[in-house]
Order: sequence, then structure tokens, then C-alpha cells
Amino acid sequence: MKMSKLALIGAGQRGNIYADYAYSNGQAEITAVVEPNAERRAIAAEHYHIKPSMVFENVEDFFALGKISDAVIIASMDRDHFAAAIPALDLGYDILLEKPISPNPAECVAIQKKADRLGRKVVVCHVLRYTPFFSTIKQILDSGELGKIISIQHNENIGNFHMAHSFVRGNWRNSALSSPLILQKSCHDMDILAWLANSEAQTISSFGDLRFFRESNAPQGSSQRCLDCKAAPDCRFDVRKTYLPIRGQWPATVVCTDQSEEGLMNALKTGPYGRCVYRCDNDVCDNQVSLIRFKNGVTVSFNLSAFTNKMCRTLKIMCENGEIRGDDSLNRIEVTHFASNQTDAFETTVIVPKIITGSHGGGDSALMEDFLQMLNVGPNHAESRSSIQRSVESHIMAYAAEQSRITGKTVDVDALKMELEF
Repeated sequence: MKMSKLALIGAGQRGNIYADYAYSNGQAEITAVVEPNAERRAIAAEHYHIKPSMVFENVEDFFALGKISDAVIIASMDRDHFAAAIPALDLGYDILLEKPISPNPAECVAIQKKADRLGRKVVVCHVLRYTPFFSTIKQILDSGELGKIISIQHNENIGNFHMAHSFVRGNWRNSALSSPLILQKSCHDMDILAWLANSEAQTISSFGDLRFFRESNAPQGSSQRCLDCKAAPDCRFDVRKTYLPIRGQWPATVVCTDQSEEGLMNALKTGPYGRCVYRCDNDVCDNQVSLIRFKNGVTVSFNLSAFTNKMCRTLKIMCENGEIRGDDSLNRIEVTHFASNQTDAFETTVIVPKIITGSHGGGDSALMEDFLQMLNVGPNHAESRSSIQRSVESHIMAYAAEQSRITGKTVDVDALKMELEF
């Protein structure tokens, strides 16, 4: 495999995961970095040995140089994706694009149409399609051994502490600044559901709200920040409990680069992650239920919730001749063939997919392998599992769910697509 040249737009945690994989495996040179945060920009430049002339604070200065690498990794904040993707395509770049494509569904469609018109490859970071866990489930369904899918129950368990970190205190807490929770967090799940069901969505209804992480639930005597809060000793969200025991690990590494106790405490005194979870400017849901009917008749109930101690996805797929139960945190899949009656023995097979190191159950590394191979093979490379042509559907589904939640009405997905000229 040849050495590809990649430019990194957004040197946060996600962007560095993709760049690090290609760089550390000797498959790519990181030729440039664009990052508005000075500290992250300097760290990336040093780590990837990028010369000073190729280090940029904004995308405009980077794009002014023309095309200087084979592809770009766009892992900036959600609302900045469109402004980076369109000029990148115009310059002839292929793109690895962090999800969501954009919080604006019209922008998602516009990026896809431009990529199609210019013949460029855009791969969206829907890494779950690449995990052995979900790939195994897809293979079972496609084999036909259980017959057609009738219905799916799917749960995304965010984890109470993860919700507090990322979606209450963190970058994705406010839909006006980033995107609605069901788009930012669960376009993954909408994508997986459409992939497993092998169909486009027909109608979507959704219900949810911000139930818990609000000021009315703040403990008596609590204050704006944890480090001077009288209620902190009895609060599980006290930042000393949340971050100090896991120094050097996610999500403490998001708070600051100095992972000493002193460094963390200094960052928590004034930074966003030291705020009371009941007194932030968050507005995204902490629970949401969506009901989906696909065009092939498959029905889905999807539950997104912060009220769990686990960070995982669990699902039950009910087919004509059997069912599949899965828990990706246990890396365990149970396949049951139906019996003739309640007393007869029935067959259940337990499958433990292979384990691949890396985050998202190995999906991140498998995605990068596919992307780098695509760059090497060029136009003859088969369409990526998570090409933008396949990925836009999940974003429209998430947008439809959010519209349904807000309006209280069932959304006809084809009618929505017509509005978006999809």
C-alpha cells in the first residue's frame, strides 16, 4: 500500500483517532493540520511532524494553497462541516467526514450532490458498519436462515456519566451550537437500522424531552460550579468523582491536555466541564423514543436514553423463523430458531465475534483501512459501506425524528425528501 497524504481539519479527539491510525501504521503522511484551538494545533503539528507552513488556524488559509494532499479528514465541529466539505470537493479532494455530515439536512444533500457531480469519494464515519459485531448480525440476516425481518427493538444506552460529560457540559449540549442529540449521537443507529432492514424509511414518529438535567432538579444548596458546591459530596456528578479517578483516560483527556491532578483541577475551576450539570445551557434531550416503519414493512422501536449505567447498544431482531439478541458491550450475539411448542427444545447459538483493538469495537480502524484502500485503488474501488450516498438516509431519518418530536406529528419521509430535493 502506497503512502497517502492526508490533511487533518479538526485536531480534536475523533480527528486524531483517524489520523493516528494511518500515521502510526505507516500508511499515510499527515501533511497539514487546520485547528482553531492553539494548543491542539501545536500538539498535532509536533506529533505528526508537520512543517510550520502547513499549520493553519482556519480552513480558508488552507484551501488557498489549492490541492496539496490526496484527501482530507474533516473532524471539526458539526456546524463547520459544510464550509469545509464544499471547497474541498471543488479542489478535487476525497473526504473522510466525521458524522454527522451536517446538522442541516439540506447541506447533507448538497454535499452528496456535489460529490456525485464531481466524481469525488466522501466516506462518512459511520464506524458501526465496520465492527465485527454488527457485520456478523448483518451476515446472519442476509443469509436468510431466519427468514425476513418483521420487527427490531434497538436501544442506545448513552450512560449517565457520558450524557453529563458530552451532552450536558460538553460540545454537543446545545442543538443551536451543534445538533440535536438524535442526529449527533444516533445517526449511527439510524444508519445501522436502515442497513439491517435493507430498506428506506417510510414514516417516523418520535417522542422525547430534557427530563433530568435541568435546574429544577438541582440539589438544595448547590452552586454553579462543582468545586465550590456544598452539595458536591453527595452528588455523583461532582467533577472530582467524574474525572480525577480516570486521569489519562477518556473523558478526562477531553477536559485538558495536562492530565496531572493539578492540571485537571485547574481546568475544572474555570472550564466548561466544571459546571453543575443542572445549571448548564444544555437543551438536547436526555431520553427519546422513535417508531419507524420502513418501506419493506419492517417496524422498529428505537430507544435513546441517558438513564443507564452502561454505554452500549442492545437489540432484538424478530424474524419469521427466529430471533437475534445482541449486546455489543458483551460482544455477544444469540441466535434462536423457533420451536414448535413451549415444551419442545429449541436451538440457540451463541456467537462471539472476533475482537479488534481500537475504539468503537474496532470500527474506527476498519473504517480507516477501507478509506486508505479506496485512495490507493482510486475510481475502481467498490463503494464504501459508509459512502455519503448510503449515509444521507440516516441523517434524513434523524431529522425526521426530531421534527416529529417537536411537532408531535408523524413524518412522511418521502415528503420530507421532496422538500429537501433529495
